[in-house]
Amino acid sequence: MAKYMLEDKAHEECGVFGIFDRSGENTVVFDTYMALYALQHRGQDGCGIVVNDSGIMRSHKDFGLVPEVFNREHIDKLGSGQIAIGHALYGASLMQTRSNVQPMMVRHVKGQMALCTNGALMNAAGLREELELGGAIFHTITDAEVIAYMITHERLSAPSIEAAVERAAGKLRGAFSALIVSPQKLIAMRDPEGFRPLSMGKIGEDKIVFASETCAFDSIGATFVRDLLPGEIVVVDKEGERSITTHCGSRGHVCVFEYVYTARPDSVVEGMSVHKARQRAGAFLAIEHPVEADVVIGVPDSGLDAALGYAKQSGIPYGVGFIKNRYIGRTFIQPTQVQRETAVRIKLNAMAETVRGKRVIMVDDSIVRGTTSIPTVRLLREAGAKEVHMRVSSPPFMNPCYFGTDIDSKDKLIACRMSVEEIGRHIGVDSIGFLSIDSIKKIAEGAHCDFCIGCFTGQYPVEVPESIPVCKFEQKLPKTAGSGENAR
Repeated sequence: MAKYMLEDKAHEECGVFGIFDRSGENTVVFDTYMALYALQHRGQDGCGIVVNDSGIMRSHKDFGLVPEVFNREHIDKLGSGQIAIGHALYGASLMQTRSNVQPMMVRHVKGQMALCTNGALMNAAGLREELELGGAIFHTITDAEVIAYMITHERLSAPSIEAAVERAAGKLRGAFSALIVSPQKLIAMRDPEGFRPLSMGKIGEDKIVFASETCAFDSIGATFVRDLLPGEIVVVDKEGERSITTHCGSRGHVCVFEYVYTARPDSVVEGMSVHKARQRAGAFLAIEHPVEADVVIGVPDSGLDAALGYAKQSGIPYGVGFIKNRYIGRTFIQPTQVQRETAVRIKLNAMAETVRGKRVIMVDDSIVRGTTSIPTVRLLREAGAKEVHMRVSSPPFMNPCYFGTDIDSKDKLIACRMSVEEIGRHIGVDSIGFLSIDSIKKIAEGAHCDFCIGCFTGQYPVEVPESIPVCKFEQKLPKTAGSGENAR
């Protein structure tokens, strides 16, 4: 089914949360439910929870936002337990069937397992084919199922579930943070390059939690302990926690877009405040692209912090330029481009009192396809803005991403078709300026990692394939399908 985004953004795939409770308070389901609310911004297409009650696993998942998928009856049916994991899904291509929603549960010869992931495998297609040739039957088109198969295959000969995870991790290439539940253990793992964040926290002394972002900890009263190392596997059971560092060694390359757009501003990623990083981006923009103006405004939500940084650095007053309708998620669907542009009015409304008769600097975090900047600028013009100067707190997107965002082709990127000046004329602004490559590298100075900026530069931390494979189950048969044993 075709899915159309109201927002012209690079969408990151998913958020994960897990909890192991030794206290016996039986709050793991509710804690996971609340944490998913905090991670909702990472994925608004679907969500789910798996709970483990002394080896018996129950799950509930579906398409939709957290309050749409879960009500009191669902929470009660999940019941109590000692371990739980939850997942918030982003993935337009995964909306074909409910089985693609995570977490996923599998039953294999050594027992039950549940798993949820964030990110994307570069070698998923090859691993999938190898497994299929060995007789594996896949029920989804997710990388999570590939990872699950790899783990269960290794579990046939491995002495423990964590040993199987360790072996499987060595064969996975790409970006993945994953949480795995076995009958007695909760296991967290992060890819060796650390593309996707994964943090560990505690509630008191008896509850260990993991999450894609620290804002999830705040929502349930957990205390941040540390970020997992790139390549680290942490195993939690009733005896305590232990770490496997076989695949560690890299300083890591977190996707810089975690700071620009993906993460919530109240999160801390690798020791760096997202709010502070965005303000720094705005300040660099003011230095690199100054312009005479009367007010600085931000495009909600992730443009707001950058706009504040621009205003502080430039000395131009900051104002509230847009009011956002909080009841429309990031994945609002419109069937045609005209309707999608018109739908911007449903989500955003310009504050005429702020912009009327003024020279306005509008700060946004990115321009990817260029589909919604035009109607957004038009809102300001119609509200009476005398001039509109757009400033973007990231460089132009020039290359596909192989690590879990939905930028899979240069064909979709406006910066590959137009110069910066042409983009400005296309969207109807008086001037436009993007953050430089040098500055994007510095917005999170002090973080405990390096950064992946391949979507801006074409230079990736690891070797990437020449193209991103298209899943064979997402392609229609040719009009004149062949016959014989090789025909599908």
